[in-house]
Amino acid sequence: MKRLATGLVGAAVLLTALFLLPPWWFFVASLVVVEWAVVEYVGIFRSVAPGAPLRALLALVPLAAVVVMLATQPTPAAAPAELLAATQSSLLAFGLFLTVVAGTVVLLGRTPVPEAIAAFGAFGFGVPYFALAAVALGRLAAIDPWLLFLGFAIVQLGDTAAYYVGSRIGRHRLAPVVSPKKSWEGAAAGLVTALAAAAAWSWWRLGEVSPGLLALAVATAVAAQIGDLVESLLKRASGVKDSGRSLPGHGGILDRADATFFALPVLLLGVWLLGPETLVP
Repeated sequence: MKRLATGLVGAAVLLTALFLLPPWWFFVASLVVVEWAVVEYVGIFRSVAPGAPLRALLALVPLAAVVVMLATQPTPAAAPAELLAATQSSLLAFGLFLTVVAGTVVLLGRTPVPEAIAAFGAFGFGVPYFALAAVALGRLAAIDPWLLFLGFAIVQLGDTAAYYVGSRIGRHRLAPVVSPKKSWEGAAAGLVTALAAAAAWSWWRLGEVSPGLLALAVATAVAAQIGDLVESLLKRASGVKDSGRSLPGHGGILDRADATFFALPVLLLGVWLLGPETLVP
């Protein structure tokens, strides 16, 4: 019951913010939630790198996200050469966050030598993991809030179907070492549900079922399931059960958003490749 109540309240708050806040304010609100998840991520890594300056991620993640958001600001009047230069600059800046900046923080933070590899892993994975999720939230909301609604539908409906089908008829373990309760049957149910959600959305918003959108839904759903397993792997490696206790029935923010953080950047990339104009009525 707690799980259902928390989910309903969270969905209501999310949809209200999505459709009432201007895109940049929604991006700021998304950063607040992402930072909450970063705090939990730091807690997970604290057991394997207690002496590393992991809290620096709380500054590096929003900085990286803002850099990428600004670099991907739509500029229809820009010449191709200008767009290429902006893309190259954003990639270079983002790379600096992952190498020079993160490496400097680990070094000057006096990280104990035995913890250095874990610290590099925490920064090298954590910065793009959280920053790209925040960017995807902001960019999809700016293109069309209904695209972000589709992304959440794919993730949440797929997750629900996977849970109920897997718990009832699941026989073949998907990743027994990482997450013993997940099954191939549940994963298949989640994928089929995601496809159905995308087909319904496409028919409703576009007046037709777009094959390109269905393919993108498959990629997004697969990314969501991988994201769920990756967070489970992080917790299992660190010896923790939940990332936090902030959401009754769900654990922490990261426990609830792990699939979304993988899925939405894939959805955004697919929207860009298909052409936003083909998905916005």
